[in-house]
Amino acid sequence: MSTPPTQPSDLSPSPLAGEGRGGGQIGTAARALTARFTAAGIDSARLDARLLVAEAAGINPDRVALAPDTPLSPEQAARLEQLAARREKREPISHILGRRGFWTLTLKVTADTLDPRGDTESLVEAVLARIPDRSAPLRVVDFGTGTGAILLALLSELPNATGTGVDKSPAALAVARENAEANGLDERACFVLSDWSAELDCRADIVVSNPPYIPDADIDGLEPEVAEFEPRLALAGGADGLECYRVLVPQMAALAESGAVVAVEVGAGQAPDVAALFRAAGLCVEALPKDLAGIERCVLGTK
Repeated sequence: MSTPPTQPSDLSPSPLAGEGRGGGQIGTAARALTARFTAAGIDSARLDARLLVAEAAGINPDRVALAPDTPLSPEQAARLEQLAARREKREPISHILGRRGFWTLTLKVTADTLDPRGDTESLVEAVLARIPDRSAPLRVVDFGTGTGAILLALLSELPNATGTGVDKSPAALAVARENAEANGLDERACFVLSDWSAELDCRADIVVSNPPYIPDADIDGLEPEVAEFEPRLALAGGADGLECYRVLVPQMAALAESGAVVAVEVGAGQAPDVAALFRAAGLCVEALPKDLAGIERCVLGTK
């Protein structure tokens, strides 16, 4: 039997190891974790509890609700306690699990990459809506590719497209390459270490980016999952959050072919200012797509 783990906090006694020689049941463990995560200020407490219980037990998350009497072994309960302690400290669930679902893909996530978010799927959806022929041999460039999320999502929907993911973080590029291979897209994706377009010599039919757009002074006030665990390089957008757009948008326009789709993700309230940068770079602004919360999340234009 494994050595009982040390309790991660004083919020509540952990029932995860169960009583006697067993490790408890997954339903009981999930309820206990939900209470602990709620007390720690985690908004997604119920979902995170279910995901961690499933991870420790080696089962699909759906089974936590469908088969709550499934037993946990003492070893699984100990493993779950380790995972729970990390989440109570507000480490992102994607870092703990080492992966995140994005679009139709499963992506590896590390502390070297921005955690792919559902908001960014709005950009993918908006770009795809502007492609009249998805079977065309299109060329895609994704600046600040991180995990490769945007690039790989687009390539998964454009079967004859090829793409280049650009990042100035070697560690992030290593993750993106792994994700391309894991999702069977490595033969159509390449990755370049570059400060924006400095090392690029190509033209593209689709140019996309989710650049850093958080004002520097606002970062420390963000939720701990972001402020304490995500790479500042992927967050810091200068004094007003628009610094990267001022540099990047003209470069995106320069490598875009005539008729190309150019799209960026933006922070809340930034769309009008970034749209003005698009127009100044000679791009025609076609739409300001909104995310599921109704926030203008992207600026989409054409060359």
